[in-house]
Order: sequence, then structure tokens, then C-alpha cells
Amino acid sequence: MCDSVDEVTQAVLAKNDSLAAGLREELARRGVSVVNLLSSPGSGKTELLGRVLARAVERGLAVAALTADLATENDADRLARSGAPVKQLLTDGLCHLEARQLRAHVESWLPEGTSLLFVENVGNLVCPASYDLGESLRIVLMAVTEGEDKPLKYPTAFGSAQLVVLTKTDLSGPAGFDEGAFEANVRRVNPGVEVVRSCARTGAGVDTVLERVLAVRDGAPAHRPPLAPRPHTHSHTHTHEGAEAGLVS
Repeated sequence: MCDSVDEVTQAVLAKNDSLAAGLREELARRGVSVVNLLSSPGSGKTELLGRVLARAVERGLAVAALTADLATENDADRLARSGAPVKQLLTDGLCHLEARQLRAHVESWLPEGTSLLFVENVGNLVCPASYDLGESLRIVLMAVTEGEDKPLKYPTAFGSAQLVVLTKTDLSGPAGFDEGAFEANVRRVNPGVEVVRSCARTGAGVDTVLERVLAVRDGAPAHRPPLAPRPHTHSHTHTHEGAEAGLVS
């Protein structure tokens, strides 16, 4: 029975990887970069993403966002305040997004001319980590209130991250959070990955996150994590200046 379950799981993941590969190629042809955001519930992911979207809109970037949840459209309502086009994706109980779901929304909803699509995955550090969405950049976020050992408890998520964002850093002191120990644990599962400190309340780290995303969009090589579902080779050949002009709606 165990062998059968494992075979089914591998078949599902293989099908997803195939769809993700095709979607990645299609998005590259259309000039769309996808950023996949993973975190636990309550990490501050939505608030930080809202700040990043607002900053992108201020800069005239053709940005959009998909946000996934099991139920409610609360996060879409919050993110829409940024001024960016936002779509809620309800998973009907599924604890992660899959490439087929993203493809359906790209085909039916993605505004024409969008060059940067943020995907806020379901709040979960387990299932979403195994599913490639055809993204250009995978960001894993964690709040200081979650504890320094989370990278060791969730090695697949942190080991597949191309960028790690530490959130709610204004609470590091009250939470007794040891940032040095956290970074050491991140390095154990993902050597060389950058850790960005952020605080949505003050805006700290918002510009840094956006700049890292734009760098990858413009062709800079993303970090190669040891546990990536597949190599992420999506890049654009245009320069930053040319891309900036092309992103204006």
C-alpha cells in the first residue's frame, strides 16, 4: 500500500512538473515573471505583499497578484488596496497551488501587458514546497514569532527558497528571537541564499524585496537552492531600462 501511495504521489508531482515546465516557457515568451510566495499562516505575507504591490504601482510597473486560500476573499480585498489587479483563487480545500490552477488563471484572467505576477500561495510550509508553479522566483517568508528552528523543521520549503524574507522584525526583541541562530539554520538547509529582513509596519525591506524581484525579472540569475523542484532558468534578455519602459501600463 505504501509503495502504491508513493507511486501515485510521484506521478502527480511528475505531471505537475511537466505542466509547470510548459507554463514557464509560455510565460517567458509573453515576458511574464512569476514570484511564488510561501509561508505559514500569520507570517505577515499578505501585508508585506500589499506594500510591495503598492510600491510597484507607484513606479508604474505592470504588476498583478493572485492570492490563494481555502475560503474567503479577505486577502484579495486587502491586496486590492494597493491599486494592482488582484484575483482570489479558492482551492476548495486543497492545501497548495498546482501548475494547472495557475495556468487556468493566467489564461482566463491575467491582464494584458502584465510583466510581473505575484502568487501568494496557501499558508502552509509543507505541501506547497513540493509543487513547482513555473515561477521565476520562489520566496519563503517567516515571522520572528515562529522561532529560529523553522528552517530545520521545514527543510523542503527553506531548502527550495531562492530568497528568504524574515518578517515582523520589529518584534524580534519582545519575541526573544535570535537572528543569528535563524540565519545559521537557514544556511544549513540552503547555503548561500539571501535573507532579507522586513517589517510591513514600518516599510523596512519592502524596496529590497521589490529590487530582488526586478533583478530576476530583468535576467539576473536567481539563487540555485539545493532542493528546488526543478532548475529555474527563466530569464529575460532585455536590459533593466528597456524592461522598465516595457512594464509601464
